[in-house]
Amino acid sequence: MKRILSLTVLSFLLGGIALAQVNLVNAGYRKALFIGAHPDDNESCAGGTMILLQQNGCEVVSVYLTSGEAGIPDKSHDEAAAIRRKELAEACLIMGVRPLLMTQIDGATEINAERYKEMLQVIEEEKPDVVFTHWPIDSHRDHRICSVLVLDAWRQSGKNFDLYYYEAETGMQSKNFIPEVYVNIDPVVETKHEALRKHVSQNPEDILEWHSPMEIFRGRESECPRAEAFVMLHKTKQ
Repeated sequence: MKRILSLTVLSFLLGGIALAQVNLVNAGYRKALFIGAHPDDNESCAGGTMILLQQNGCEVVSVYLTSGEAGIPDKSHDEAAAIRRKELAEACLIMGVRPLLMTQIDGATEINAERYKEMLQVIEEEKPDVVFTHWPIDSHRDHRICSVLVLDAWRQSGKNFDLYYYEAETGMQSKNFIPEVYVNIDPVVETKHEALRKHVSQNPEDILEWHSPMEIFRGRESECPRAEAFVMLHKTKQ
């Protein structure tokens, strides 16, 4: 029994190493959607990968489920949304990606037939060959809902695009996240952080207190200075 367990662990580790060597940025993707629950989610969780894909000739679209209406305590929903839309537009300009806003409300996101249909429609209209979104085991309800809506769209579409999950403030938000794929973001990390800092209303230095150590840790795991990490659902898997 002990020997079988050891072999199983070894196989898992070797499999993880092989997966870690997948070159996501040079995989030939033509169009990528990054779908986050709020303005700043895509930037903080996967901004380096967004920039690298864009630099490699992939069209990148940053999709926001909400406009961050509840994200500024002393502002009304309309006031906060206006501020955060301006911030995300500036961040996307730095990264060289196109922003796309959906219609849900920050802090009051929903899962129902209409919302499933909306997410599927956005993805079908954009026709990506790869999508990135939140890891579903997360302390933030909006993150969980965004993840479930994207997963359902992936299944309803016939799994015709690769789906990657990213992490958010692992330990506080994302839970039980075990990466399979890493992207070395060291060449573009300063640009990523510059884009994130455009989200002034969200105290970006506080976000970096969580994400900068994550980048360093994932870099150590994958033997580079800084990395972003992902779990992948391949389009050919059943």
